Amino acid sequence: MNAIKRTLDIIVSFLGIIIFLPFCIALGFLIKLDSSGPIFFTQKRCGKDGKDFRMYKLRTMISDAEMQKEKLRSEVEGSVFKIKKDPRVTRVGKFLRRSCFDELPQLLNVLKGEMSLVGPRPLAYHEMSGDTKWRDLRLTTKPGLTGLWQIKRTDERKFDEWLLYDREYVENQSFLLDIKILLMTFHSIIKRTEIH
Repeated sequence: MNAIKRTLDIIVSFLGIIIFLPFCIALGFLIKLDSSGPIFFTQKRCGKDGKDFRMYKLRTMISDAEMQKEKLRSEVEGSVFKIKKDPRVTRVGKFLRRSCFDELPQLLNVLKGEMSLVGPRPLAYHEMSGDTKWRDLRLTTKPGLTGLWQIKRTDERKFDEWLLYDREYVENQSFLLDIKILLMTFHSIIKRTEIH
């Protein structure tokens, strides 16, 4: 299973980087035109077995977003910080988040072996402090670009759903489940980016 999963990760991430590189360059120009600051956002996250790595994203927030975080209150239960309508998100950032294009640089994390295409979403170690059993379980596998929580959640503010779907994936992971999650993710992204 691990060898098949890693082979899929390498092939898809390598092809994805080649295909989406011109698109990411164009998005980079839009990010710079929309607000001051770097094109990329990097942050330390916790990988398999608790090993730290730098996760890459296209920047979706204003440059001093981390400093303004102290003034805001999370809408998610537990230690994870999330706000549905975060005032720090830029105009281009809203599009990037809705379409999930901000996650494209994580294909490099996948190619490097720090992440997988499918798995629990990468979090900082302190964000998993609320439930040590959940933390220890999810750290037995690589974090992913997408996972069960991303495609099945009914409300991203419900922390108990996050716990449930992470456990379900880790305990039942298989190649076929990964393919199913990837297909459902593509379908979800297409629906979210449709112009009505």
